[in-house]
Amino acid sequence: MKAIIAELMGTYALVLAGCGAVVVNSLHTGALGNAGIAAAFGLTVWLLIELFGPISGAHLNPAVSLGLAISGQLPWRLWPGYVSAQCLGAILASLTLWCWFGDVANLGSTQPSASVGLAFALELLLSAFLMAVVLRAGSASRGTPASLLIGATIALEALVAGPVTGASMNPARSLGPALVSGQCQQLWLYLLAPCLGTLLVAAVRTHLQPQEPLAAKPPAF
Repeated sequence: MKAIIAELMGTYALVLAGCGAVVVNSLHTGALGNAGIAAAFGLTVWLLIELFGPISGAHLNPAVSLGLAISGQLPWRLWPGYVSAQCLGAILASLTLWCWFGDVANLGSTQPSASVGLAFALELLLSAFLMAVVLRAGSASRGTPASLLIGATIALEALVAGPVTGASMNPARSLGPALVSGQCQQLWLYLLAPCLGTLLVAAVRTHLQPQEPLAAKPPAF
């Protein structure tokens, strides 16, 4: 139960800070810019992994939880609870932003500025790369902290692809703002592409390097 609460709180904080940066940027005529928004997401993930990693692994992302379940690092029995907590946290954070600021910038909802096909491909690739970093960082025993590697990856991907797709890589992060703001036209893209990207990477890695399922809670990244 502690892990589920940690995922809810962590995803709430991620959406509140990251999408809040989008809202603030809109309210103050681009004061943060794409670089500032990317930094907000990356730094928030870094801090949240440090804070909640020892409790739940700090996935904060249904697609990452899916990849970790496939790779044997999250028991499947925990996956529904993780995903439910992450989605609920994102929705509550979006409701908080709506109460504070109103429906500004669609509460940071993700909408593609390119074709749907290109946006789908980008979100799939971004999520696949993120999953590869998560798996590598989680198995490393020394070197750069996993939290920093993952946070930096998210910041970099958001910096490069943010103007094109919003660089979601996270179904919960897109679901909350979309539902609360009513901007659900392309939501399917942000639900499906990240899951497919993480699924592919986790399946390939598991095939190349099989792992025994963990009986306990997932490792802290």
